[in-house]
Amino acid sequence: MEMRVLSRNWGAIAIRGVAAILFGILTFVVPGLTLAALVLLFGAYALVDGIFNLIAAVRGRGGVQPWWALVLEGIVSIAAGVITFIVPGLTTLTLVYVIAAWAIITGVLEIVAAVRLRRELTGEWRLVLSGVLSIVFGVVVMLAPGAGALAMVLLIGAYSIVFGALLLALAHRLRRASAEHRVPIVRAA
Repeated sequence: MEMRVLSRNWGAIAIRGVAAILFGILTFVVPGLTLAALVLLFGAYALVDGIFNLIAAVRGRGGVQPWWALVLEGIVSIAAGVITFIVPGLTTLTLVYVIAAWAIITGVLEIVAAVRLRRELTGEWRLVLSGVLSIVFGVVVMLAPGAGALAMVLLIGAYSIVFGALLLALAHRLRRASAEHRVPIVRAA
């Protein structure tokens, strides 16, 4: 049941991946973004990410997998986005810690989801890898909060591109799984 719910929602995962990649590319194309613009971009991305997690959780409510993990991840992402919009004058240090905490929490929840799916989905390592990447990114950012704004922008951009690519790979696998489930099996008589 979990696999059907996930494979039905492969598009939401793909949109999350595309949003992450676009955000990452934008940080490389315009590295001189002001901190205010970075705050708004991060806030928008976190809101979109959270909304799609909540949509996936609502669609998967009847499944075997506890949907609370997606709800929790969605709430954390939305909260991170809302905080950045309510207090746009955040200092660089505060923004760094908000992004780091969000990445660590998101990473842990993605690993939990991958562990729960390991029996039903081949290639769940992509979700584990994106979770580990999120945690490592969050820890590195917390350990070096005084890094220059440009270095932080480029680090966030690189993280977003890799994270988005992993989500797109997972969405592609889920799409294939969805198509395999829809193909009627014809047995030779």
